[in-house]
Amino acid sequence: MSERTLVLCKPDAVRRGVIGEILGRFERRGFVLLAGELRTVDGDLADRHYAEHLERDFYPGLKAFITGGPVFAFVLEGPDGTIAAVREMMGKTNSIVAAPGTIRGDFGIDGRENLIHGSDGPESAAREIALWFPSLV
Repeated sequence: MSERTLVLCKPDAVRRGVIGEILGRFERRGFVLLAGELRTVDGDLADRHYAEHLERDFYPGLKAFITGGPVFAFVLEGPDGTIAAVREMMGKTNSIVAAPGTIRGDFGIDGRENLIHGSDGPESAAREIALWFPSLV
């Protein structure tokens, strides 16, 4: 069996030039890169991607951040458990408290701009991959 997940290197990761290191960590772990693209997120894609957050107080700031610069979006594939492993490698959402050795713990400098997004489960991975890479569906 195999599992796929969407990962986004957010604008702060692109701006700081760490997407190669981030992608390399996943590749060294054994995950396979199926697709990747550097792109600017428009408001419509941001709204569809973060649909569950549209009414939340923090969403306007999140939307401004994710649309504020290029994002490197990619799809990884690996054995069952890939989604959970990728999320563990990312670290806690708040980079300030993320453990050393995780992506956010090693590269994060801010509690708000947290470098990376990864699908949180198989259903969200399928939905997100269809949004970002419809040719893989």
